[in-house]
Amino acid sequence: MLILLAAIFALHILCIILLLVATIDNAWWMTDTIATDVWARWVLQNGVWNYTDLPSGSHYPQDYLQAVQASSVLACIFSILGIFVFVAQLFTLDKGRRFTISGIFQFLACLCIMIAASIYTDRFHIDEQNGWYGHSFILAWIAFALTFISSITYFVLRKKTA
Repeated sequence: MLILLAAIFALHILCIILLLVATIDNAWWMTDTIATDVWARWVLQNGVWNYTDLPSGSHYPQDYLQAVQASSVLACIFSILGIFVFVAQLFTLDKGRRFTISGIFQFLACLCIMIAASIYTDRFHIDEQNGWYGHSFILAWIAFALTFISSITYFVLRKKTA
């Protein structure tokens, strides 16, 4: 059982790392000269990457952008809270109720990153032809899958004895 708990802890840490990289790194949308994330845009000019604000208008509706930003940050917060609760529950709660709260936090993180990636997919870069989704966008979807698996594991594990 100790190996199972260590594997779940490692999966949770991996989820946190993926969520943080997806939220912070500047590679949600890429072209040869532009790297865009949910916070800003980097433009390559004369061999130097320059920080610029995101464009406004129909390509970047501010209400959707703020929803993506807030959901990404909330996913990180919920997952980090979940790991602290996991460690606390391991030593304080009785068997049968032990990992329910951790599972709820991971499920909330899963929903938040899914909302962020879904809104970004649906509302941004719709009519742009020469670009591709970057590694941060892909990591957000991978983090969604792993946090979902982690939350289900917590709900299943609550019935086991530790």
